[in-house]
Amino acid sequence: MSAWPAEPSIDGPGLRAGGGLRATLMVMTRLAALLVAAALVVAACGDTTGPLDGASDAPTSSTDPTDGPTVGTPTESPSAEPTPEPTASATSPGDSPGPSLSTDPSLDPGATPAPGSEAACSGTDDNRAFFAAAAVVMSWDVYCAVLPSGWNVQSGQYRQANGGFLEISYGASGGRTLALREGAFCGDPDGCVPDGPEIGEGSFGGATGTVIAGTDGSWAVVVARGESLSWLAVGTGMDEATFRALAGALHRVTLPGG
Repeated sequence: MSAWPAEPSIDGPGLRAGGGLRATLMVMTRLAALLVAAALVVAACGDTTGPLDGASDAPTSSTDPTDGPTVGTPTESPSAEPTPEPTASATSPGDSPGPSLSTDPSLDPGATPAPGSEAACSGTDDNRAFFAAAAVVMSWDVYCAVLPSGWNVQSGQYRQANGGFLEISYGASGGRTLALREGAFCGDPDGCVPDGPEIGEGSFGGATGTVIAGTDGSWAVVVARGESLSWLAVGTGMDEATFRALAGALHRVTLPGG
């Protein structure tokens, strides 16, 4: 009887020579188990994509926490309606009492006299009070105009300093004007009269003056021309006869008992 050939042997540490196939399979099985376990450990350590334990599932804001609140486009506040400027309404000459007259600011209001001959002056009560007050403080004669209907006071003033003066102007339709200047109103030796020749004598409220035919079509009568105190009336928009009549009707304002 012939003998079976001997089994091949695997030389290695821990293996007996001729240990057989069984020992080899056991070693390979253990090695495979170790490799599988190592793969599972690596897989568990490398998975970092899931949420951490205890992490909040709420979404986080991508807005920088230092950013302030979003400001929308500001709405324009309604603009205020423009306040209309007051407009002067046109009135006929007889609709208003006329402009205020300027009196000397140093005049004591208590010096206004009781009603006197200023009642004859044309205009409003305020106009007449203006002449009465001037007559109190001036040392010279004060005259006012006595005019037909249709005439109105345009402006007037008086000052007491340096001898004092009074100026007042009246107006009527058709461009007619009458201006009075009284007292120390002129420092010119010529008398501050209109340019033109002297054409004779004329009345200034009963006082004798000199009539001048102005080169500009005006008429004038002056008393005490060129002196420190003088009286002048100038008319425009009228003929010589009309002017002479108005100048002759000028009224000297006197106080009660004067």
